Amino acid sequence: MNLYVCIKQVPDTETKIKLNADSSGIDSTGIKWIMSSYDEYGVEEALRIKEKNPGATVTAVSAGPDRVVETLRTALAMGADNAIHVELPETADSSMAAKAIAMTLKKEAKVDLVFFGKEALDDGAAQVPQLVAAHLGIPAVTVVCGMEYAGNTLKCKREIEGGSFEMVEVSAPAVIAGSKGLNDPRYATLPNIMKAKKKEVKAVKLAEIGVSSADQKVKMKNLQLPAAKQAGKKLEGDAGAQAHALATALHNEAKVV
Repeated sequence: MNLYVCIKQVPDTETKIKLNADSSGIDSTGIKWIMSSYDEYGVEEALRIKEKNPGATVTAVSAGPDRVVETLRTALAMGADNAIHVELPETADSSMAAKAIAMTLKKEAKVDLVFFGKEALDDGAAQVPQLVAAHLGIPAVTVVCGMEYAGNTLKCKREIEGGSFEMVEVSAPAVIAGSKGLNDPRYATLPNIMKAKKKEVKAVKLAEIGVSSADQKVKMKNLQLPAAKQAGKKLEGDAGAQAHALATALHNEAKVV
C-alpha cells in the first residue's frame, strides 16, 4: 500500500507578519516556519494505516521553495518513510501547487491514498486537496474528523454546518483532507529527528512534470495589513465609578446605548 501525505510549510501562528518592499507578499526574514497544523492530522492518519498494514509506505510531499525541506524532515521524524520536494516558487497559487503535486503523484508507481489537511493555516484557501483529486481523477472527501478503513473502502465522518455530521463512503484511490478530531498527532522523538536529518529528500523540478508559470491563475499585487486596533481604556475608581464611566462611554463614544 502506497500512502502519500501532502504538507504545507506556513509561518508560525505567533510570527508577526511584515510585508515586503512592494507589498506584493510577506517579508520572510526572521519567520519561523512550521508544518500547517491540519496537515499533522494527515501525517498521523497515514502512519496509523501503515501500522495496520505491513509493507505499506508513507511518502511526504511538499511543494514550495527550498526551505520546505525542513518541514518534510519533520514528517520523516514523525515516521514517514520517504519525502518528495516539488520545487515551486514562493509566489505559486493553489492552482499551480495542486497541478505540481498531482503531476508528481502521477509519476509514482502506485497511489492508494493521498492525505491533506482540510486547509492551510496561512491562506485558508481549502482548494488544493480537491484540485489534486480532480487532476488525478479520483474522489475527494474533505473536513474529515473520523475515518474507518477496511480493505479498499473508507468510511469518512465529515463535520457539516449546524454541528451535524455526515458519513461518506469511498473506495481507494482517494484524497482525504483531515480536520481536527480525526486523531491526535504524535510528536517526533529525538532519535527519529536525528535519523530524519540523514534521509534523502527527492527533488522534483517543474520542467520534469510539465508545470510552468502559465499554470498560476492568481497573482498578488498589493497586500495590506489589518488596521491597528484602537487602544483600550482602563476605568479607574471603585465599582460604582467604573460602572458609571462605562455607561457614559458606551452612550457618548460607542453610541450603543
